[in-house]
Amino acid sequence: MRGSFLSSAARTLAELARRTGPVTLMEVCGTHTVSIFRSGLRSLLPENVALLSGPGCPVCVTDQADVDQAIAAASLPGVALCSYGDMIRVPGRGGSLREAAARGGDVRVVMSALDVIPLALREPQREFVFFAVGFETTTPQTALLLQEARRLGVGNVSVLVEHKRVLPALELLAQDPRTGVKGFLLPGHVSSIIGLEPYGILAEKYRLACAVGGFEGEQILLALCALLSQIARRKPRIVNAYPSGVRDHGNPRARALIDECFTPCDSVWRGLGTIGMSGLKLRAPYSRCDARAKLELPPAVSAPIPGCRCGEVLRGRLAPPQCALFGKVCTPQEPVGPCMVSSEGSCGAWYRYGRRGGRL
Repeated sequence: MRGSFLSSAARTLAELARRTGPVTLMEVCGTHTVSIFRSGLRSLLPENVALLSGPGCPVCVTDQADVDQAIAAASLPGVALCSYGDMIRVPGRGGSLREAAARGGDVRVVMSALDVIPLALREPQREFVFFAVGFETTTPQTALLLQEARRLGVGNVSVLVEHKRVLPALELLAQDPRTGVKGFLLPGHVSSIIGLEPYGILAEKYRLACAVGGFEGEQILLALCALLSQIARRKPRIVNAYPSGVRDHGNPRARALIDECFTPCDSVWRGLGTIGMSGLKLRAPYSRCDARAKLELPPAVSAPIPGCRCGEVLRGRLAPPQCALFGKVCTPQEPVGPCMVSSEGSCGAWYRYGRRGGRL
């Protein structure tokens, strides 16, 4: 970051913080979490400004039971489970997908949902299940996979849908008095799809300051200044502090893809429980691609990991170093919980960067 900008932003933050008093903000994107650590921004925050990490990592919030169902699918004869690489090491009750592969399960890492199509065409005798994880950012890719499979008449493709919608989780956090959040640093990638309008309820109903931020240090600082300014003036609203990457109306074409293939439903978030209308399920005619029904996968049951406090971390109630497992039995090399597995998980970010520039 440029020194002159850094000095100016630090002065602005300090001046605004004097007007706000003690205040807690939350970043809602795993990429923001990592960028804030890498750039050393936590060390620039005034002492009365706390910055928490929220449930912005899709890997972290995918429920243990859903990981177990993916493992069950990968273990079936004639079935290949396709997944983004960051889900491979996430623990379920029965281990991880990586461990399932070591036991003989067919697990394949893909870079894009559409990579599943050529795999399915090359092996028509095998069922290819795509483990569809992610927020609104990755959901359009899954929709394109479904549409392309239908267009080409590829009948051996199905989807294990675990996509999540960000806004219902933010509403849940907005109602949590134990978190005490006064403002959200909103995710740039998700906002590039859904736009600004859906966040309006956070400012209007819950009186929370909101700013969409980019991912460079300077862009994040601008968003943090926008949040403190709203709080100081007691005028919460939705500010787009990332106009180069987010249009106010988002991406209508991507939303149309999502709406054609999916409809909202209740969904279980790891550590947060069931959140109403926070997930997605397949619409007809794409419901025939539902892997759970097609493969008759048995329902899985969630069970807490002993000692793991990822749920409290995801709610912003606990900083990762305050967990007794952190850095001891739970490390990126041997993760106990999902927040340590993902490169964008709060625990993983604290472990890698927090010892040089983080503060509780």
